[in-house]
Amino acid sequence: MNENNSTNGIMKTTMNRLPLYYNFIIEKQRENLQNVSSAMIAKSLKLNNIQVRKDLASISSIPGKPRVGFDVETILNDLERVLGCKNLDEVILVGVGRLGRTLLNYNGFHKYNLDIVASFDVDKDKVGAVINGKPVFGIETLKSFVEEHDIKIGIITVSGNAAQKVCDMLVDAGIKAIWNFAPVHLELPDGIIIKHENLAASLALLTQRYEKSQSHVRRVDTQQ
Repeated sequence: MNENNSTNGIMKTTMNRLPLYYNFIIEKQRENLQNVSSAMIAKSLKLNNIQVRKDLASISSIPGKPRVGFDVETILNDLERVLGCKNLDEVILVGVGRLGRTLLNYNGFHKYNLDIVASFDVDKDKVGAVINGKPVFGIETLKSFVEEHDIKIGIITVSGNAAQKVCDMLVDAGIKAIWNFAPVHLELPDGIIIKHENLAASLALLTQRYEKSQSHVRRVDTQQ
């Protein structure tokens, strides 16, 4: 499936950014801010102002006003309508290996109003553990937990050969957005937001850029 295809008339690239806007605006609502501008959002999230304005305009029921921005309550309702949920701050994780444990122990997600509230694994020896205050449950309880707590975001940190099965379980349970760390492309139905995080590819790209920068330094030294 092409990740640039549209979902309900909205581009997938835009859909991928909507949870970021939602969490940012939720934070501003807690600060009792009445309006938010695309420039404010863009600056805080390090995004392009024009792109943010276009994204919000594509889903807003009431256009933003010049020099005022969008009404916080209205744009939040619009985001909840498009994303299909009202609970984007609680997340679950599947796969309590080294990477999964690292994410569970990372406290920086709170900066974005995100909280991994529980994790799941097939390994019975891991079930029942508590990592950084977050319990590990058996994978067979995933669907009931997601439905009971109205969870909409899931993180996949299992091996590549297990990732599609886990993905299918998350979708069947009602998950609407997936952050995938498994080194495989996942097949998803329309309406599900996916963000692939290929750590090996990212490291390879970083290595290539470093080698290129060092090659440039060596050429400069030779010329001198």
